[in-house]
Amino acid sequence: MNESKKRVIMLADCQSFYASVEKAAHPEYKNKPLVVSGDPARRSGIILAACPLAKKYGVTTAERLGDALRKCPDLVVVRPRMAEYIRVSLHITEIYQSFTDLVEPYSIDEQHLDVTGSLRLFGSPEQIAQRIQNQVMQETGVYVRVGISDCKVLSKMACDLFAKKNPGGIFTLKREELPETLWPKPVHEMFMVGSRMTRHLYKMGIHTIGDLAQTPLPRLTKRWGVNGEVLWRIARGMDSSPVTPHSQLQQQKGVGHQMTLPRDYADWKELRVVLLELCEAVGRRCREKGLMGFVVSVGCQGADFDRPTGFSRQMKLSDPTNITDEIYDAACLLFQRHWNGLPVRKIGISLTDLRPDSLIQLTLFGDRDRKRNLERATDGIKSRFGETAILRASSLQAAGQAQDRSLRIGGHYK
Repeated sequence: MNESKKRVIMLADCQSFYASVEKAAHPEYKNKPLVVSGDPARRSGIILAACPLAKKYGVTTAERLGDALRKCPDLVVVRPRMAEYIRVSLHITEIYQSFTDLVEPYSIDEQHLDVTGSLRLFGSPEQIAQRIQNQVMQETGVYVRVGISDCKVLSKMACDLFAKKNPGGIFTLKREELPETLWPKPVHEMFMVGSRMTRHLYKMGIHTIGDLAQTPLPRLTKRWGVNGEVLWRIARGMDSSPVTPHSQLQQQKGVGHQMTLPRDYADWKELRVVLLELCEAVGRRCREKGLMGFVVSVGCQGADFDRPTGFSRQMKLSDPTNITDEIYDAACLLFQRHWNGLPVRKIGISLTDLRPDSLIQLTLFGDRDRKRNLERATDGIKSRFGETAILRASSLQAAGQAQDRSLRIGGHYK
């Protein structure tokens, strides 16, 4: 614990990131309420980001665009440009890295920084935070809020619960002051506590973060096992995890791809087109990473999330693979075995139990070498000329989504 007290950890969060990038790119929108959302031409979709001016009208992230327009008829609606947001995010990462080499992305607009070794060079934690704010604003037009503490979980709550409400956008959450600062906060505001968990905690008489911190640990672990201990540790600010650069490059446990369909799919002929596209995406990502997997998982959902339908099943293959056709055969088998025929709006495929593809299992039958060589060739064409440079004929059918998805990143237009 003494070692953790010596650390100075920051969580830097970009305010209304997508909206801030758009306002920086369009000075004419500076004093106008702006949101980034779906398809402005059709006035459909949900709000991905709302600037502070839009939020003053009651516009919130994740609400429907139509509802937002009723609250604010003069709202400026901009279609998302994911490639630009990724570029700006990487630029901001480079700025952080000019202050410390210990920078760990948490999301596209949030990053952890360990500035313990930078204090002698750049001054106090607050001075470093101010310099970061100024440089990011000057170079990108994005306003950054910074939470400061001695561990990642406390710096996250310092940012979310205090810095975002602080006029200067900076707040230091000191461990010795937790009973006066953090613990009086409502438990639903604590990191990792959602609405369902809040209801459970209320039933136990736990209403504040302090109540949770002072609850006997055995009472929580008896109810929720290890998850109970996780919540208890968060409330007490106990987190020894280091800020780890390039953590996203570490060996992953699975490779998956899912798709929300533009309409209900209830015909197996249509569904198998999408399944093949998903399997191809998963296979290609595995090949790019030099991985193959033993376990194929398939899941689907209907459009009515209040009355959920669908399934999630998996099967283990006899040999690990990253070959599209082999993943597809297993996915089709699972889907036809467990699908009840109800309309599908969301569908996903994943490959897990991964290992390096250098450990190729030799088989007596089949033509795996030919398939691997063919897929390496098609992967190379797509990498050089784009996702739609070469397509399967099935993707040209009305059910196919590959061409439209090639225009998007993370489900949103580039």
